[in-house]
Amino acid sequence: MDENSPVFAIAVAAELAEMHPQTLRQYDRLGLVVPGRTRGGSRRYSMRDVVQLREIARLGSEGVSLEGIRRVLELENENKQLRDRVRELETALADQLINRPGARVFAATASGAAVSLRAGSRPERNTQIVLWRPPH
Repeated sequence: MDENSPVFAIAVAAELAEMHPQTLRQYDRLGLVVPGRTRGGSRRYSMRDVVQLREIARLGSEGVSLEGIRRVLELENENKQLRDRVRELETALADQLINRPGARVFAATASGAAVSLRAGSRPERNTQIVLWRPPH
């Protein structure tokens, strides 16, 4: 079981979050915390949902509106997704560096575009001379 497994019935989640079950139903309707559902339609909350409910209570006690709380949670979730994606890309890059050292070499063009080079080669240098004359 991980933190995202929807295992808690609404009464248990409400107790863990120190809230009334009706409050959890309201937050579900508002989209602040959307629990999983059983085949019969009963709400099932994960540990991550319970943590989010506690965060909602904390922000609310600090005077943040429900719309403000929704936006904070949205940004926190987006931030987590981005961190997970960065971690995934770092792992993929590390795998590439370990499994294929020197297989890909890149250089930047004058316009800033990336070009792939063969390992051990250098980019062509532009040695043209350009004569500039001021406009008349």
